[in-house]
Amino acid sequence: MAGNKENLLFTNSIGKALTTTFAGRSFPAVFVLVDNNTKKHCLPLVGSSLPQGYHLIEIPAGEVHKNLATCQLIWQALTDHQADRHALLVNLGGGVICDMGGFCARTYKRGIRFWNIPTTLLSQVDASVGGKLGVDFGDYKNHLGLFSDPDAVVIDSAFLATLPDDELLSGYAEMVKHALIANRDMFARLRKEHFPLLNWQKWVPESVAIKKGIVDRDPTEKGLRKILNYGHTLGHAVESYFLGQGKPLKHGEAIVIGMIAENHIASAKGMLAESECQAINQYLLATFGQQKIPGNALETIVSLALQDKKNKNGKIKAVLLSRIGQAEYDIEISAREIAGSLAYYNQMIK
Repeated sequence: MAGNKENLLFTNSIGKALTTTFAGRSFPAVFVLVDNNTKKHCLPLVGSSLPQGYHLIEIPAGEVHKNLATCQLIWQALTDHQADRHALLVNLGGGVICDMGGFCARTYKRGIRFWNIPTTLLSQVDASVGGKLGVDFGDYKNHLGLFSDPDAVVIDSAFLATLPDDELLSGYAEMVKHALIANRDMFARLRKEHFPLLNWQKWVPESVAIKKGIVDRDPTEKGLRKILNYGHTLGHAVESYFLGQGKPLKHGEAIVIGMIAENHIASAKGMLAESECQAINQYLLATFGQQKIPGNALETIVSLALQDKKNKNGKIKAVLLSRIGQAEYDIEISAREIAGSLAYYNQMIK
C-alpha cells in the first residue's frame, strides 16, 4: 500500500464530508482510534457519520505514549475484534494519533487501510499529509517508522475551536516553517497577521499545499523533501532532551528553538544574510513562547542530534536557509556549531 496518493479533502462540514467519503465503500469492520482528549472533544462531531457498529480504540493522550507499548494495545484491539486485511482504521486526533495509528495499520497483517481525521493544527498541516508514519523509541523521536500515504485525509478547521492557544501555536510553527523554506510572500503576509485572529480555513490549505507539493516531488525523502526538516535537526534533539527530563515541550516550541538556532548557524556560515536572520528570529521570539535551555543540557542535546535520521557517516546534516523562502539540505554542521547556536538562543531570551 506504500506510495498511494492520499485522497485529501478540505471541508467546513465534517459530518457531511465523512458521509460522502464512506458512500459507496464497504468495510467488514471499521475501527476508530482516539485518545482521551479526542474522545471527549472530537468524537461527538463525527460519531453520527461513522458506520454503525464501529469499534472504538482509546489510548492515553500525549507524546510520552507514542511508543511500541501503545502500539501493542492497538494491535491487540484489532486482533481481539478479528480485524482482517480489509478492515479500516480511522485516526481521529493529532500528530501522535495520525503517526502511530498509520504505523499500526500498515504493519498489522502487512497492511490495512487507514484514514486520517487530524484534529489539531499541527496534525492538519504536518502529520496528516506526506506518509511519514512512526513511533518514538527510548528518547529518540520517530526512530521507528515507514513511508506510506493514508488512504484518505479529511481536514476541518472546526476541530481547532477545541484547542488552547499553546496547541495552536505548536501547529502555527510548522506553518511558518513552510513559508520560510518555500514561500517568501507567505511569510511576509503572515508577519502582517495577528496570531489569535488567523483565518484557519484560508491558511491551512495554503500551508498544506506547500508540503504536499514538496512531498509529491520527492515521496521518500531522497532529496528535496529534506527541506521540510528545517528546524528539526536541533528541534528534535531539544524536544527529545526535555521529553527525557519528564518536561515535554510542544513540538512547535522545540521546532522554533531549532529554527532560531539553525538560522544562527546559517548566518555564521555566510549562507543567510544577518538582516534576514534577525528578522526571522525576532518574529519567532515575539510570536512563540520561550524556553530556557539548561547550560548542562548542551552536551546531551548534541549527542541526541548525532542520532538524527538525516545524518550520514557520523556527520550531522541540517537544513539551512539561504534566504527567506529558500532552503538548502544536507548541510554539515558541527557539534561546536550546535552548542554555540543554543547558547545564542539562550542569550536572545534573557
